[in-house]
Order: sequence, then C-alpha cells, then structure tokens
Amino acid sequence: MTAQLKNDVFLRALMREPVPYTPVWLMRQAGRYLPEYRATRARAGSFLNLCKSRDLATEVTLQPLERFPLDAAILFSDILTVPDAMGLGLSFAEGEGPRFAHPLRDEAAIRKLAVPDVGTELQYVFDAVSSIRTALNGRVPLIGFSGSPFTLACYMIEGSGSDTYSNVKTMLYDRPDLLHHILDVNARTVIDYLNAQVAAGAQALMIFDTWGGALAAGKYQEFSLAYMQRVVQGLTREADGRRVPVILFTKGGGLWLENMAATGCDALGLDWTVDLGAARQRVGSQVALQGNFDPVALMASPAAIEAEVARLLASYGSGTGHIFNLGHGISQFTSPDNVSTLVESVHKLSKVYHS
Repeated sequence: MTAQLKNDVFLRALMREPVPYTPVWLMRQAGRYLPEYRATRARAGSFLNLCKSRDLATEVTLQPLERFPLDAAILFSDILTVPDAMGLGLSFAEGEGPRFAHPLRDEAAIRKLAVPDVGTELQYVFDAVSSIRTALNGRVPLIGFSGSPFTLACYMIEGSGSDTYSNVKTMLYDRPDLLHHILDVNARTVIDYLNAQVAAGAQALMIFDTWGGALAAGKYQEFSLAYMQRVVQGLTREADGRRVPVILFTKGGGLWLENMAATGCDALGLDWTVDLGAARQRVGSQVALQGNFDPVALMASPAAIEAEVARLLASYGSGTGHIFNLGHGISQFTSPDNVSTLVESVHKLSKVYHS
C-alpha cells in the first residue's frame, strides 16, 4: 500500500491545474554541491557503485529534501545506465567523466545492437525507485527519467562526452541508416525502461535531450524529436489512479518549442536562453513549462538570486502551468545556502500569482 501523496502541487502544476504557489525542484538537486552527498559518494567508492546501490541511491535522493522544501524528488541515477545495459562498458574516470569501452563506430557493432532485457540488466534502478518511493512516504512525488534516444546515441558513438559530436554528425550525414538503427533500438529501450520505472513507483517522467540542440534545423526533427515522440507515445500514462506526466527537455531547443509541444508530452523544460513569457505565449495553452533560472546565477548574492526569481515569475505571469527549475543542472560549486534562498524565494514570491 503506497502512502497518500501529501504534496501534489508539482503534479497539479504539470497538468495546469490550480495550485497555491509555483512548485520548485532542481535538476541535479542530489549532487556534489551537498557535503552530505560527497560523504555518501566516498562511502560508495565509485559513482557507479552509488548508482547501483539501492540503499545509497535512496539516501542521496532524499538528501536535498532534508535541506530544502522542494516539491519533487528525482531518482538518483545516470542516463548512461541504459547504454551500459547494452554492453558498451561504462566507466567513470575521476575528473574525466563517463567513458565507454566499446563505442559504436563500425557497421557490424551497430547492426548487433539490440534492446536489452531491462528487467535483468537495470533491475537495480527499479529497486531504487521502489525504495525511494517507500522512503518518501508520500512527502512529494518521485520523478523518473531517461536520456533521449539521440543524447544516448551521442555518448554511445563518441565513447565519451564531446564538444562537437563530430562522429555522430558524420554518421548522420554519411550513414543515416546506421544512426536511425541506433535511435530505433534506443527508443524501444527507453520506453521499456521508463515504463518499468512507473511500475516501480515513479509518478512523473522526464526525458533529457541534452545534445539535441546541437543539431541543425530539420535534422533535430528527424533524428531527435521523432524518436522522443515515439517514446512519449509508448509510455504508461496512468498509475495510482492519476496521470503520469511527461516532461521533455531539449537543451538549446528554444527554436522548436511548438514541435516539442506537439509530441503529446505534458510539459517542456526550458533552458535559460528562452524568454519564459514568450514561451508561454507560444505553447502555454498546450503544455506546462518548467524552467528556467540560469544555474550560474546561483553563484550571485542572495539579493540578486531573489531578484532573478522575481523576474522569472513575473515573466510567466499569473496562473498555473509553471514549474520553477534551473535551465540545466546545478553546478557542484553552488552554495547550499544560495539554493535555500532560491527555493524560499520561489515559494514566497509566487503566491501572488496564484491568488
């Protein structure tokens, strides 16, 4: 028996239902800016050990909620667990970021790529979702997530992060058939993965398309958006008697909000380059909007942080359908005290827009 949800403001805002204030959560809210996270990470011995431990993943997911009155929790995991489950050999070198031992560079390897049995290869993620949901005890909703098919493909082909994604883009132009095969396998895997998260207890879902904004117009629609739309259409959209909302986030995707809103998702994540009020005019009658405080503004003074919160709330204006968040993930160098200022400012200043 799952506990009754005590704070559903986040879920109601996603559905553009009336709320008493603008809800807030932060991308990467469980992470290196928190000393308690760094302590747990040291106990785990490695980042992958932390992701694969049900109890430690639960612990770090809840850490920011103990400090800040956030309106949602997000599963602690990594988008690259999916290609790791496909046998690409994920590792995290200290200070270097993720690496794959077997990047997809030749046709034979690409043709062999297949949808893994997520129930076997990724059961540790679903165990963590169930554990976190129990530990939350209805305090706030739990968000599950995945990388987008294209963003996953970027790492799978490059073998690591990249400034140019030249291997992916060369394949896109020279051998689009091979890239489409990878994206098809990724989309089917992501559907299985996210639906299993919902079955384990996730109450909302977010798809992170971190690198879709690196694509040319037209190529974004063909190689990123089309596959996210397939994912959205394949997802379980109801659990516990209520809708499971889906948020799409393409970093650098501000030009394509209308295309994104037409996928059938419930909300769009916005980066800090997008004018929030203009975005509401463009697509706010179709979807909720999540964003879009510049993460680096959290380095500023408390007064400047509060002023920027006030500016964004005023830009969106009165009514529901806005979830306050950052335009991308929180920096490891952010002061937790500044996060407190942000969260408290959102809750305090937003009430006037919901009266």
